[in-house]
Amino acid sequence: YCSVGRSSTSIALTLASYSDIGGLDKQIQELIEAVVLPMTHKEKFENLGIQPPKGVLLYGPPGTGKTLLARACAAQTKSTFLKLAGPQLVQMFIGDGAKLVRDAFALAKEKAPAIIFIDELDAIGTKRFDSEKAGDREVQRTMLELLNQLDGFSSTADIKVIAATNRVDILDPALLRSGRLDRKIEFPHPNEEARARIMQIHSRKMNVSPDVNFEELSRSTDDFNGAQCKAVCVEAGMIALRRGAAAVTHEDFMDAILEVQAKKKANLNYYA
Repeated sequence: YCSVGRSSTSIALTLASYSDIGGLDKQIQELIEAVVLPMTHKEKFENLGIQPPKGVLLYGPPGTGKTLLARACAAQTKSTFLKLAGPQLVQMFIGDGAKLVRDAFALAKEKAPAIIFIDELDAIGTKRFDSEKAGDREVQRTMLELLNQLDGFSSTADIKVIAATNRVDILDPALLRSGRLDRKIEFPHPNEEARARIMQIHSRKMNVSPDVNFEELSRSTDDFNGAQCKAVCVEAGMIALRRGAAAVTHEDFMDAILEVQAKKKANLNYYA
């Protein structure tokens, strides 16, 4: 861990792999073109005379693999992965959020090659408006500092910015213009085939019974995101553990799906 301002920010050479990600082949290819190739094969862009993007915006519902794919990119490029959370940048003290942004970019330059990952960008990147509230002005000040930092380095530098949001509709257009987060990649809910692949990936180290049919399981998880498909595998393992089984059966997975569905409904009704 490395200290950035008053906050503790995770910085490390990460151990994520594309083989840990299911159902996102198109998104993986787009992120390789936008982030990995400019860092590992600069000469290809120079030969063609084209400028690689400085930053990439990953958008889509929660639990669809945005953070996981960003970590995999850092691993493939052997880059330092510096993660910031949008809400973390909304600080109590005036000027703290902007200072955290400056410190993060300074640290990235020091530890280059580096990928700065800003999660929940919508916490600081909403459309600007006139407000007398000090908190609103502080959020806007933090976003202006982010824009300033994005403009302050070359697209050919060994630093890339990846941002993620669930609410692309409320982001300030200035963040998305050319030369900033100009490449946008959508992460939708996984389809049936993708859900089967995700569950296969997250159960590959488990002792799974031959009767497990992942295609049938994927049909029973129609509205699940990637994180919930992973939760099904974890829950199935716990169910098998409780009954003292030597292997996880298809019935364990079906019971796990019911458990995860029940938790989903409980979460939806929590604030009702």
